[in-house]
Amino acid sequence: MNARKIFQQKLAQTSPAPVAIHIDKAQGNYLIGADGKEYLDLIGGISVCNIGHQHPDVIAAIKKQADTYLHIMVYGELIQTPQNEYAQLLTERLPEHLNCVYFVNSGAEAVEGALKLARKVTGKTDIIACNNSYHGSTIGALSVLGDEYFRNAYRPLMPGVWHYDYNSQELIDGINEQTACVLIETVQGEAGIIEPKPDWLKQLRAKCDETGTMLIFDEIQCGFGRTGKLWGFEHYGIMPDIILLGKALGGGMPMGAFVSSYENMYTLADNPVLGHITTFGGHPVCCAAGKAAMEVLIKEKMYDEVPAKSALFKENLQHDQIKEVRNIGLLIAVQLQNKEQVIEVVDKVIDKGLFTDWFLFAEDCIRIAPPLSITNEEILHACNIIKSCL
Repeated sequence: MNARKIFQQKLAQTSPAPVAIHIDKAQGNYLIGADGKEYLDLIGGISVCNIGHQHPDVIAAIKKQADTYLHIMVYGELIQTPQNEYAQLLTERLPEHLNCVYFVNSGAEAVEGALKLARKVTGKTDIIACNNSYHGSTIGALSVLGDEYFRNAYRPLMPGVWHYDYNSQELIDGINEQTACVLIETVQGEAGIIEPKPDWLKQLRAKCDETGTMLIFDEIQCGFGRTGKLWGFEHYGIMPDIILLGKALGGGMPMGAFVSSYENMYTLADNPVLGHITTFGGHPVCCAAGKAAMEVLIKEKMYDEVPAKSALFKENLQHDQIKEVRNIGLLIAVQLQNKEQVIEVVDKVIDKGLFTDWFLFAEDCIRIAPPLSITNEEILHACNIIKSCL
């Protein structure tokens, strides 16, 4: 069997028509196929590879830690230097009350842990989330995901979850004394890059404070400099009680985390003991890789260049077939006429050496979320290819 047949028959498929390019290598801002063809990466592993592929500092950190130890014990039982150092680096860059990290394996697991934490801390059960939100595919994460097409096949899901439109007064009015938490994406990603209204966020924070409800910001996609600031919430002046991290957190390695105050987090340690537990969460190699990647991001001040790069994309994506470009930093939705046109253009740009994608809940939009290291020349090249295909 050749590689394509093995991929199609021996690996579980997630769609009837995967892209199925055989990638042999990734370097910097490019993917390289088994046939040697290069693709400028406008996806970055869905906001994972924020500092580019195979950064030498990350590779060196992985090799160094692999020479020391790999897995030694379930999370939370032994002192492991990579976990300590990464938790210290993260909390130094977060608000003072977000001072305690629980490392897990993925963004979806971070969602699961945060929902449990909110119920444990508040003693309440109800959860409010948003329509057109994406938070992962496990049962708890799927319960808060904001689209019935994806939820319906797996019902019954977790009870006590209420969905409202992002930026709506109905969501704020829906918060009451039984609401354990409100979970929102700081910037809605799969909905096609929808920003929160600052006044709405202020009202949301105030209503949560009034009712003793925990506010959870999902920054799994928009964290680590993608919006032009290290954290998306920095644009709006509102701070969460819990923040969810993932994707770029591991520097290309699988990793997630939920972060809150030490007082909140300690509730998971007692009644019951092991209130949340994971075998591989905070894997030492993943922590070493993630810490190295975050240090590169900070040292090279990559997010300082993001607003200008974002503006360059927007300026050069002007075309009579483009209805709108919505962007915050290098999180960009290019709205075309319809879903069919998006699929056609995505296929055509791949043929021309440009790798991009679409959104789950904004099917008429092309997704652009490249490594933050993308150059101005590469941005112009990408825009010209998209326009030529249109």
